Amino acid sequence: MATKRKTMKLRGGDVLIVGEYHDGRYGAPGTPRQKKKKPTKEDMQRVNAANKARLCQCRMIQYMTPEDYFVTLTYRVEDRPADMEQAKKHWKNLIERIRKEYRKRGSPLYWIRNIERGTRGAWHIHLILTGILETAGILEEAWTHGGIYIEKLKKSKYYDEDFSRLAAYITKSQHTREKKTDGTAAKPRIKESSYSTSRNMPLPEPAVDKLRRWKKEVKPKKGYYIAKIHEGINPATGYKYRRYTMIRLNRRI
Repeated sequence: MATKRKTMKLRGGDVLIVGEYHDGRYGAPGTPRQKKKKPTKEDMQRVNAANKARLCQCRMIQYMTPEDYFVTLTYRVEDRPADMEQAKKHWKNLIERIRKEYRKRGSPLYWIRNIERGTRGAWHIHLILTGILETAGILEEAWTHGGIYIEKLKKSKYYDEDFSRLAAYITKSQHTREKKTDGTAAKPRIKESSYSTSRNMPLPEPAVDKLRRWKKEVKPKKGYYIAKIHEGINPATGYKYRRYTMIRLNRRI
């Protein structure tokens, strides 16, 4: 069958990230096919952005909790880096100091960061990291180029229970165009960006199942509820796809 389901089990099975799609090599029973077209550059940028955000979301679910931290590091005008390479050096010095302090306390450190240069020349770093009691103080000592804004993930305006909004926000790039109130795309606000994560955040391989047919509606697995669902058309194959998150009703955290 051409219809497949990929399921990634996270947090010991408390959270399931599910993707259903057609591989396009055979017919898809029960599913009308849209006109197939060659993906445009913009199509591929959207696909790449969605994939990056999805992997970021999975890492956040697996390694972070709502009690961890969302941090924005800003630059004083006179301390702004000359280019991205210098900004990366600032980051390298920062994370080495943070890692050293966490190691002293025997605490694991997981992090996700995006260095961003705005279209008007300002620089900042968005950082999500596992928190300990002394996190704010460690950052204050380690970051010497400007201001620090820190809050728990659960208090961020981008927080939702499956971390999808936070993931989309921290993986922004120069291709990201937010929607205006009238539904049209706004101009990009980022000139360039550099996204990265710590290396100690591997993800489990998803289980792949073949489906007999494409179901019009998704029902949650017993003991779970569907937290969020997204459906669309793959421009390369012309077939529908969907992604959804299921969360265990009686999860441990």
